[in-house]
Amino acid sequence: MSETEARIDPLARIEAGAVLGAGVEIGPFCTVGPNVVLGAGVRLISHVAISGHTTIGEGSTIYPFASLGFAPQSLGYKGEPTRLVIGRNCTVREHVTMNTGTAGGHQETVVGDNCLFMVNSHVAHDCIVGNNVIFANNATLAGHVSVGNNVFLGGMAAIHQFVRIGDNAIVGGLCGLQHDLIPFGAMIYGRSGLGGLNIIGMKRRGLGRPQIHALRAAYRELFYSAGTLGERAARVAERYADDANVMHVVDFVRNGGKRRLTVPDDTADHVAEPDAA
Repeated sequence: MSETEARIDPLARIEAGAVLGAGVEIGPFCTVGPNVVLGAGVRLISHVAISGHTTIGEGSTIYPFASLGFAPQSLGYKGEPTRLVIGRNCTVREHVTMNTGTAGGHQETVVGDNCLFMVNSHVAHDCIVGNNVIFANNATLAGHVSVGNNVFLGGMAAIHQFVRIGDNAIVGGLCGLQHDLIPFGAMIYGRSGLGGLNIIGMKRRGLGRPQIHALRAAYRELFYSAGTLGERAARVAERYADDANVMHVVDFVRNGGKRRLTVPDDTADHVAEPDAA
């Protein structure tokens, strides 16, 4: 264990083998396992429990009673040395839980940089979470979920296993998401289907009026025009071939995963399964 320049409270317990970067601060009653790596400047406020093969990137702050890197909540897990990797400059608030991966999944759970996980949020085994993501209180991912960059999950949002959430999407509070959500998409409480586009998020990302108008037009073509989903996606791709944002949506639709696509309520019978695209 390297403790160079680290500040460790005498009431903390650091197992032999743990690697601590420069400037790490570990408060009272924290426990750090033997296969944990804490990057430079990581702060464990107090009562933090970190286990397993877990790496936390530099500059991240972990608040009391967070539980990171413990065994996944999967009956198929047999103690394999899978991993949890958390990126740089993340903030993990009280009672957040994140589990390692499984042998039947990615072998690791991965969280990107600059993420905020509010109280009681959960990242299950084999999830892949992008950069600049915000989980509000009690937001929950089941296993094998993929979350893109700049995604916001509202309070008590629950995401079904194997769901994909595209970049710049928003899932409102109290929403249960069962199917894939397109990039820039919005899931709104009180609706079972796609609630439109995340216009506020687009503006925050710096998209201009022409880019937003193009995405809106592509959205209408993709979900409300004639033909199969594959045919509509082909028309959108041809018409907006030079628009990177629209093509990002098209690629997401074409590269369907295990779940079907979340669509507007009034088009639910008009959209095919992902593999038809």
